[in-house]
Amino acid sequence: MATSSSAYFPHLILPKGQIKDGLYCVLRDAILEGRLSGGTKLPSSRALAEMMSISRNSVLAALDRLLDEGYLLTKPSSGTYVAAVIPDQLIHIQQDLNQPAYIPTQTLNINPHIASLLPHWQKSSLSSSQERKIFHVGVGCVDLFPHQLWGKLLSRAWRQSYYQLGQFHDPRGYLPLRQAICKYVRSTRGLNFTEDQILIVNGTQQAIHLAAYALLQPQEQVCLDEPGYDSALNIFRSFGIHVHAINSDDEGMKISEIIENYPESKLIYTAPSHQFPLGGTLSLARRLALLEWAAQQQKWIFEDDYNSEFRYGTHPIQALQGLDQQQRVIYSGTFSKMMFPEFRLGFMVVPEALIDVFSLAKYHTDVRSSYLEQVALALFIQEGHYARHVRKVRKACYERQLVLIEAIAQHLPDVLTVQPTDSGIHVVCWLNDSWTEQNFIAQCAKVDLAVQPLSRYCQIKSQKTAVLFGYAAHTPDEIRTNIAKLAWLIKG
Repeated sequence: MATSSSAYFPHLILPKGQIKDGLYCVLRDAILEGRLSGGTKLPSSRALAEMMSISRNSVLAALDRLLDEGYLLTKPSSGTYVAAVIPDQLIHIQQDLNQPAYIPTQTLNINPHIASLLPHWQKSSLSSSQERKIFHVGVGCVDLFPHQLWGKLLSRAWRQSYYQLGQFHDPRGYLPLRQAICKYVRSTRGLNFTEDQILIVNGTQQAIHLAAYALLQPQEQVCLDEPGYDSALNIFRSFGIHVHAINSDDEGMKISEIIENYPESKLIYTAPSHQFPLGGTLSLARRLALLEWAAQQQKWIFEDDYNSEFRYGTHPIQALQGLDQQQRVIYSGTFSKMMFPEFRLGFMVVPEALIDVFSLAKYHTDVRSSYLEQVALALFIQEGHYARHVRKVRKACYERQLVLIEAIAQHLPDVLTVQPTDSGIHVVCWLNDSWTEQNFIAQCAKVDLAVQPLSRYCQIKSQKTAVLFGYAAHTPDEIRTNIAKLAWLIKG
């Protein structure tokens, strides 16, 4: 007479705690230890409940979990069995640690532009492990961010989202947030648009990427400030686009250079309110000239307004988009500078004719941005918290900028000359002739300062050298202490 495969069943002792969890653990351990080998048939749930003197519901819950995780399997009209190959055997691959794994040479065939950037990326990734965070460029007043308030708003957003999760949402973004942004930037930046023209994006870099994806083709031409935003340069180049470097002077980007030398350019990228990284402002005459040329020649203008709220001596300057009567400007704004770097929500304002084009591009890029953060940000703006935060940060940033300029003048007057600016969250400092950017950055690294070279943002090698100090994320005392520390090192 054949013997049942479940004739032998090990003695199991349940630990303290939830019965269903305890049964799951002892059965799983018995399988892993080989006391229940592959192919062993388990008693029925009713029989197992009687053997263990526990409820059948607890047995069913434990068996269901083991089935879901792949330790057990069921055979129709037969019963429940231990799986022949259990999950742990699949994920724990045995390997001789004394023998290096052989990886054959591979041809990657990656984007040539990305390949050219890899050495710099790998070098910067290694240096970032040293956590040099003082004077890092692009970081706002993170110490002033209202963490507790933001946590409460996220909790409210979560409670309100009960009926929204799993629903289809507009790829342009959460409507109440678009409405709140529309009302706010109309009053503070003088933009001229409707809420239908707004797209919520994951920061300025995605906005630039969407513009390149939606509007440009390989071999087409784009104009960019020189020096200019390196991420914009590399995004355009990654699409196979030719990027022309346009010089700036006291009136900002030289628009006449574009009109005379690069009339075939399809898109002009500019930061007219605060040119990055030098901080200049595009004059009204050049703004109007650029808008007129773009309208006549059917060109697109990408206005990067990443820093407009950090203006200290005067009110924010009229956005280029607000002056545009022919809808040739694509406007991009961000919240990460005012909030914190990891907050990856920004917005775009696109011409009416491009609403569907950019909505489709956004949908095929990442469908939509984080829903909960959009809800929380909408509440943050609607209830006046954002406007109050802006006023607080603007005042603190102005104080920190003055402290940095004063500290450099006191401790490093023979090394650095600060370029005057009434806006932004970093300053550009020109090096005297005895210093190279490389030498100065090396000295900064010794005292854990994340100062950046101006050459990072240049397509054309410049005769003059400079470095960038970000100051917004540090208190006045931290700024004074670290400049003094750098001066002490340099002066020996």
